[in-house]
Amino acid sequence: QVQLVESGGGLVQAGGSLRLSCAASGRTFGNSAMGWFRQAPGKEREFVAGIDWSGGLTYYADSVKGRFTISRDTPRNMLYLQMNILKPEDTAVYYCAARSFASTSTHDSAYSYWGQGTQVTVSS
Repeated sequence: QVQLVESGGGLVQAGGSLRLSCAASGRTFGNSAMGWFRQAPGKEREFVAGIDWSGGLTYYADSVKGRFTISRDTPRNMLYLQMNILKPEDTAVYYCAARSFASTSTHDSAYSYWGQGTQVTVSS
């Protein structure tokens, strides 16, 4: 059974940092692109960051570019999202996702595997 489990969310003041982790199990995602999405209350789920199978190509939403960094530890089947200079508008449930292709995508429909999400709340 494939599982993606996020951790690292919490409450932080504006300007602070958090590091999200995603532990994958049930299969190896070494050949799979992975990504982070988020969903704020009353809003649609949106792409945050993506990384290809090799870790050599990364993509970011304009709203987080320069503040967030996505990375992966393939041997350990782990995905990370380092979030710096957090803003109140970053408040959302953050989801880890994986797809069965090597290249990343900004569309959530392209991902087959999802975690349960972790809450990030940024206070002003």
